This record gives sequence, C-alpha cells and structure tokens, in this order.
Amino acid sequence: MTSKGRTPAVPEGAGSATGYDAPAAGRRRRALTVGAEEEYLLVDPVTRELRPEARKVVAEAASELGERVTTEITCYQVEARTDPHTSLAAFADQVRAMRTAVVRAAARHGLGVVSSGTPVLSQPWPPAVTDGPRYARSVAMFGALDDEQTICACHLHIGIPDVGLALKVSNHLRSRLPQLIALSANSPYWQGRDTGYASWRTLAWARWPAAGPPPHFDSTEHFDALVEDLTATGTIMDRGGLYWDIRPSHHVPTLEIRAFDAAPTAADTVLLAAVTRALVATALADIETGRPAFRPPSGLLRTACWRAARDGLTGDAVDLHTRRLQPAVRLVERMLDDLRPALLHHGDLETVTAGWARLRTLGNGAERQRAAHRGRHRVSDVVDALAEAVGAADQDDD
Repeated sequence: MTSKGRTPAVPEGAGSATGYDAPAAGRRRRALTVGAEEEYLLVDPVTRELRPEARKVVAEAASELGERVTTEITCYQVEARTDPHTSLAAFADQVRAMRTAVVRAAARHGLGVVSSGTPVLSQPWPPAVTDGPRYARSVAMFGALDDEQTICACHLHIGIPDVGLALKVSNHLRSRLPQLIALSANSPYWQGRDTGYASWRTLAWARWPAAGPPPHFDSTEHFDALVEDLTATGTIMDRGGLYWDIRPSHHVPTLEIRAFDAAPTAADTVLLAAVTRALVATALADIETGRPAFRPPSGLLRTACWRAARDGLTGDAVDLHTRRLQPAVRLVERMLDDLRPALLHHGDLETVTAGWARLRTLGNGAERQRAAHRGRHRVSDVVDALAEAVGAADQDDD
C-alpha cells in the first residue's frame, strides 16, 4: 500500500462520541447476528477467461452446501451464503468452508474460482444469462444494464427483524458508505484494462435506477410508499429490485449492507463483517439514546461514494462533515475509533485491529490486484492471484 501508518490506537473513551456505553450494552444487549452472501466468478485455469458452467458447479457444491449455494443472473457466477451467526469465529469458519466447497466443486469440472468485484479479462458479450423467468423478465425490462451483471458483491446481513428499526439504522449508516466502499474495493480491472478506479463495480451498479446510497427515510410509511411508486412506475420489478447499498432484506429478517465488492479472501470478508456489525450496534445505541442520524446532502454523499470508488484507500476521500478532502485511511481510522465499544462488546476488536493492520500493509483487494499486475504486466497474473487467494485457508498471517 502506498500510504502506510499506524494501526489506530483506539482511545478508551471513544464511545462517548457515539453514545455507545459498552458495559451497559453488555448487560442489556445480546450479540447481533451476522451472515453473508458471497458471489464468485468461474474461470478457465488456462485461458483465465470466464466459463459459463455455474449450473454444474452449483449442483456439485450442493452436496456439501445444500441450498446455501445457488446460481446468479449470469452463467459465470456462483453465489454461496452462510447461516446467521452471533460468533464471529463460527462465521469465519463457515465462510472458509463454503469457499473451499465451491473451489473443490469447480476443480472437479476443470475450473477455477475467483472472488473479485468484476471480471479481470474481457467477457463474452452479451453474457450468457441463467435460464429462469425472473432473469428473462429483467433482461426484457432493463436491456443492456443486464449485460454488465457479471459483477460480484459481498452482501452482509445483520439481524434486525423490525423493518422500522432497520430503516432507522440505515439512516445512521448512510454516511459511512464511502469508508465501506474504500475498505472493500476489489474491482480495478474491466475488459482486460485498469479502469483507474479501485471499485469499478460500484460505478457499474450506480447506473441502475434504485442503486447507490439509500434515501433517508422518515418512517416505514415513507419507505412503503416509495417502494410502491418505484414498482408502479416500472422502475423496479418488485422489492427485490431495490439495489441500494443498504436495505431491509426482502427475504430474511435482516438489514442488508450491499456496498462491498466481492472480497478476495475469507479474512477480508470477516473483517468487513465485524466492522459492519459494529456499525449497526453503534447505530442502535444512538437510536436508543435519541441521537439523530448525521444527514449529509444526498449529492455530496453520492460524490463521496464516487471518490471512494475511485481512490479506495490510497488517495483522498470526502469528509462529509467538513466537506473537504482528507486521506482515506484517516477517515477509516476515525470510524474504527468510533466503533471500539461495539467491537469490544462483540469480542471483535482483536480481529478488526489485526485485519486493519493487514490492509495497511498489503492494501485492499484493488491494491493487491494491481500489485499482481506490476510483476510482469500481465493481466492473467491478476486472475491467478485471485484464484490463489479465494481458497486460502487463512490470510491474516500474510
């Protein structure tokens, strides 16, 4: 990583900035559940190009993962998901096991697996779309937007069964989206070239009509009315078509955070999960104490997300409070300082401290992809590095 510095020395009193009192929280709050949906790409290990064999790999992996593995909109993608966990260690074990199962299933068909927000090499055009009425309807409704849906994400679910409360938490999390995008950026390449962005996937998603930062919601009725309007006007097919970076899940009782590129390693997913759970816990404490959500102007928030997608952790980011540029790593460290009480409450502080130190040394996924390219200036080396990382047992000791 081009900009190195200290691992944040989190002050003991950091919780006073958010209203989160860790000892009190420990007495009255149980640990929040966390779960993940991860999307992977299938590649030919020789040509490194995408292979449309998702149905075969899913059928093979289902012998181990059952219904926790499925296809996605294109035939090049496999999606796998964890169960909900209160223990981050159990969550981490299941993420590693599920990746191993997908890699093993793909290998039996002579394929490799990569976890990247975008394909590195050029892809067939238009992409091969998975059979099914919903995907056919989407292609008919959105046309060329679906031609770029070989992008892959990591969706994290935090257990909040009440939609009204989930929307309040969403209001508190909106302003943190730029830091989350910078942390998870792992898609600098598209069509065989460096886009100049750390997260090109973020830009590709931004073209959809109900994507990017969610609105600030005044109430559940406000949310319901907007969903009804978007559906009635043909903007989305149904509630599942809300592609905002944060949304109440339409199929499980959770708040779903969708701002993340597919993570290169299991350790990266675990770091993102711990940070996300702490953000939600901190927001819940603020809501309980009546602390209002910080509400930056929508245009400025969108600009900050764009800047985070471009620079990742290596450049400057928009400080939404001062409306000026600051080093991206500084804003991430401030966020982690704010989250210390919630991280302590869930027993995740050590994992996040080690994970952040690793990112300061190795860089986020985008920086690692570019480092793989610098060696011989071959884009195929990027694919090989991703394929090696996706099934690695443990990356924390790199």
